[in-house]
Amino acid sequence: MKTNADHSSASDEQLVKAAKDGDMAAFEELVARHRDKIYARAFSMMRNEDEALDLSQEAWVKSWQRLKQFQGDSSFGTWMTRIVINLCLDQLRKRKRQRTESIEEMSEETGGVERQMPVVITNPTEGLERIELRKRIDKAMEQLSHEHRTVLMLHEFEEMEYKEIAKTMNCSIGTVMSRLFYARRKMAALLVNLKTEDVK
Repeated sequence: MKTNADHSSASDEQLVKAAKDGDMAAFEELVARHRDKIYARAFSMMRNEDEALDLSQEAWVKSWQRLKQFQGDSSFGTWMTRIVINLCLDQLRKRKRQRTESIEEMSEETGGVERQMPVVITNPTEGLERIELRKRIDKAMEQLSHEHRTVLMLHEFEEMEYKEIAKTMNCSIGTVMSRLFYARRKMAALLVNLKTEDVK
């Protein structure tokens, strides 16, 4: 029987093989190696610590359940990234549907959404300019489609290459490049508009 020390020096490929044979300790070693990155990817998409934690944990459960389907066509890290991103995209689509229904209901009941929005309070002593910049970027990112936001996030913030993004998103490299082009152009326009709105 292998020990945890054996697992710490094993490659991901060796750990996957052992985990497929039912070695839970090998799978736990994979989790220990990749959990921070998987959580970071979930957080960069969801922008919410609790949701990112829930979705990254769900991704690990799914990966254990589907491990026998993993053929090693990509690295284990890429495969895990694909799982967590798909879960995040599903959650974002669900949230968007709920928001649309909620806004429609509020408009019918109250005649306006603006008064229902929560008041955002910031601490002016903690890097106000940086907080404002992040808000502008977050606001602009929220206005992108799921596909554009994901490709932009993976390329600009996760520094993934086109080929890796294409595998993660199950599309061609050409589609990745096209989405990235339009996502950047839209972000630039949105950030200019947000800056103009602040000046008024």
